[in-house]
Amino acid sequence: MADTLPPYRYTPELAAEIELRWQDRWEADGTYEAPNPAGPLADPEAVADRPRRYVLDMFPYPSGAGLHVGHPFGYISTDVYARYRRTRGDNVLHAMGYDAFGLPAEQFAVRTGAHPRTTTEDNIATMRRQLRRIGLGHDARRSVATTDVEFYRWTQWVFTQIFESWFDTEADVARPIAELLAAFESGERPTPDGRAWNELAEGERRAIIDDHRLVYSAEMPVNWCPGLGTVLANEEVTAEGRSDIGNYPVFRRNMRQWVMRITSYSDRLLADLDLLDWPEPIKVMQRNWIGRSTGANVCFATEAGDVEVFTTRPDTLFGATFVVLAPEHPMVDALVGDAWPDGTPERWTQATVDGAAAPSPHEAVEAYRASASAKTDRERQEDRQKSGVAIGAFATNPVNGEQVPIFVADYVLMGYGTGAIMAVPAGDERDFEFARDYGLQITAIQQPPAAWFEVRDIEPSLDTSTWPEAFVGEGEYVGSADLNGGIDLNGEHTIAEAVALINGWLESVGRGEAAITYRLRDWLFSRQRYWGEPFPIVWDEHGPRSLPDSELPVQLPEVDDYSPQAHDPNDADSNPVPPLGRVEEWVNVDVDLGDGPQTYRRELNVMPQWAGSCWYELRYLDPTNTATFVDPDVEAYWMGPRPGGEGEPSTVGGVDLYVGGVEHAVLHLLYARFWHKVLFDLGHVSGPEPFHRLVNQGYIQAYAFTDARGQYVEASEVTETDDGFFFEGQPVNREYGKMGKSLKNMVTPDEMYDAYGADTFRLYELSGGPLESSRPWSTRDVVGMQRFLQRLWRNLVDEDSGKLTVTDESADDETRRLLARTVAGVGEDLDALHANTAIAKLIELNNHLTKAAAPVAREVAEPMVQLLGIVAPHLGEELWAKLGHATSVVWAPFPTVDEALLVEDTIELPVQVNGKVRGHITVAADADQATMTAAALAVDNVAAHLEGAAPRKVIVVPGRMVNVVV
Repeated sequence: MADTLPPYRYTPELAAEIELRWQDRWEADGTYEAPNPAGPLADPEAVADRPRRYVLDMFPYPSGAGLHVGHPFGYISTDVYARYRRTRGDNVLHAMGYDAFGLPAEQFAVRTGAHPRTTTEDNIATMRRQLRRIGLGHDARRSVATTDVEFYRWTQWVFTQIFESWFDTEADVARPIAELLAAFESGERPTPDGRAWNELAEGERRAIIDDHRLVYSAEMPVNWCPGLGTVLANEEVTAEGRSDIGNYPVFRRNMRQWVMRITSYSDRLLADLDLLDWPEPIKVMQRNWIGRSTGANVCFATEAGDVEVFTTRPDTLFGATFVVLAPEHPMVDALVGDAWPDGTPERWTQATVDGAAAPSPHEAVEAYRASASAKTDRERQEDRQKSGVAIGAFATNPVNGEQVPIFVADYVLMGYGTGAIMAVPAGDERDFEFARDYGLQITAIQQPPAAWFEVRDIEPSLDTSTWPEAFVGEGEYVGSADLNGGIDLNGEHTIAEAVALINGWLESVGRGEAAITYRLRDWLFSRQRYWGEPFPIVWDEHGPRSLPDSELPVQLPEVDDYSPQAHDPNDADSNPVPPLGRVEEWVNVDVDLGDGPQTYRRELNVMPQWAGSCWYELRYLDPTNTATFVDPDVEAYWMGPRPGGEGEPSTVGGVDLYVGGVEHAVLHLLYARFWHKVLFDLGHVSGPEPFHRLVNQGYIQAYAFTDARGQYVEASEVTETDDGFFFEGQPVNREYGKMGKSLKNMVTPDEMYDAYGADTFRLYELSGGPLESSRPWSTRDVVGMQRFLQRLWRNLVDEDSGKLTVTDESADDETRRLLARTVAGVGEDLDALHANTAIAKLIELNNHLTKAAAPVAREVAEPMVQLLGIVAPHLGEELWAKLGHATSVVWAPFPTVDEALLVEDTIELPVQVNGKVRGHITVAADADQATMTAAALAVDNVAAHLEGAAPRKVIVVPGRMVNVVV
């Protein structure tokens, strides 16, 4: 049958020939190269008087052997938007790079038995080929990979800028550490113990400075994964307490790690969310992650000193009947008793819910700590039964002098607040359940309203033993006065009034003060792996020192054995052995850091996979610069704040459009914002935020099929009948969700190019809905877009000769009006990132031309091809060239619209009788209500429903409908 096809039918073979030819042409001509205002990529004339537009995708991990059809959806969408903005005259920067360091890439190398550099470079080459074949209009000169030495040289430089900085809490900005040192040397800033700076030993001075750095090394609780041989960030641990890669057990324990002081920026990270054009759910996720809480720090006296607790409700202090410490709290060891006090309930002595009583507080606490170390922070905070154990010690409630028992419990986290809480079971459901379970006192501190008791079918009473749950509302304060002349909160106060009263009293007696705390913790920044950026840090006897710019980059040494020393996955007491420690000739380095040549020991950990993605958007701007990470003028041009012009809002600067998955809502975006703010404070960038507008694209999802054993079978070989789905004649179950090799439902872009062509693939990906919407993948439906392109081609090109069939005669009025509506509508759709409806309008226009069965007028063909070139660029280019244009359609200005053609002479309106459509009328677009009413009543079907009676009323909604009420 193939022999009977016309020689110039738009087939996959012809599509491939067209697409490959135009891709080569784009590359040769530098079609998508965006000029800078300065530097080696500069073209001042091309930049002049053109709005700039920075469009960016979250760059991919080359941690697998290529892409499936779900991966390019966001990239195609941003490509369409970038192409559209070029037609509007913008200078558009659109580039693509690769987030190539990190655990995923290293684990892929482990699975394949090759070196991570080899697998990473191979995977990047595959992805580059696949993305080029889609026809993405990237400026290839700007492509980077985080594993490129010339890239991570600047990642190390940015790290040193942060390391050599401290956060000035009075000015609320980062400042160079040299300014802090000068303040200590001059005496402007006192030392912690009051001695003069020159009286301190070198080690003491270094320790003081290091304690102020935005990057510091500290012993802290971490997520240790013996099976992977490394520590993990909280976000790399599943809700079940296992690694998200490999599914190994994860344990909490103290280790020395590199940490970034992101908490110094908590308020600014929160406040500046209001300046960003981001989806509100993403802002909410970031706000919740930062977790700002206002309240008070309150001191409870103990035999070992004060325990400071943070509470958001200091007004409930009179109801605090026990204190809970995190298992890691430093005062636990000092407070834990040698023996249980007389009368200690047995339940208090059980280290686990179902465990036996421990002989002593020490043994109970150690057993409980061991149990808690096997849980992640996420597990410890989940809504499940809370556990704890008493430590055989008591604390004094500062408002009434009562002795309250002290427990350790894993639901209290050391990283939040002070790592200690006061428990008010009458006013907090979690504390209420814990108190009931452990037989602890529950003291009412607010009077619930009568309705609260009625709903729970109990008699009104302050006897909390009758309460089924805590009262968490607002009511009159009771039992909240110190009879010895202290604070008195009893009576009617709002919570805010009572908090202000108690905070003032606590400050007056030296037992507390108002405070703000955050859920956000400092960022664990080191990994015990090989495949990551080496730290630009060396160690001497006094601690860490950063390397000067002249010593950068610190290159990752080539090794044969790059695997970390993995341990028994259940050995919580094992210790990490970084792979770089085995490269003896690399570990020790001779360098002059200003006090003469010395031998130092390099830092053996590497940076996490987040490091490169914290600043890559800046390197795209100036990727060949060897003098600095980005030229200030270039950065200000592309990312500087804009005052806003006609139709454009003012911005805080940053990327104009950033598109990526919602899974990066917290980590990548928060970390990148933190780095950018430090760089802003230090004067290296012109605005405080990296990404002004954010859009989260939906996902391409697919069906997968499992057999009777629960094993996945090849989705492409499943057949559907009236009786269900079958694989090799056997029934299978269908499920819907992700696409992937393990699910045997993976479809690659390469398969789509071969079967349909890249332009067809692009249109199918885009047509399923708005950018933000997920959509199902169905290979059998791709042919619909292929047929559209074939019809459009056939409307303009003779399939036998390949020659253009366009006429220079004028189009009829109906066609010209439809074209005007199409051009206007497509522009609106593309502005709103709704490529799906833009494509639908092109299909509608093309269908109209097909039905006309006449040569298409050039005045229609040219703007239609221009619009096609935005979504299907290869075919758009081919047809544009056939129309006689020597230059690329990429730079053809967006078609203009004759506004007069958008005004309809007549309109068609539905006519309803009592809300149900009974007919339609066609009237002049400017018809008055009387005319529309008369026309509606004259419709035969409407008159039949009136049965000769006059309507009770006629409602006319101009431009929409007429409703006759009987």
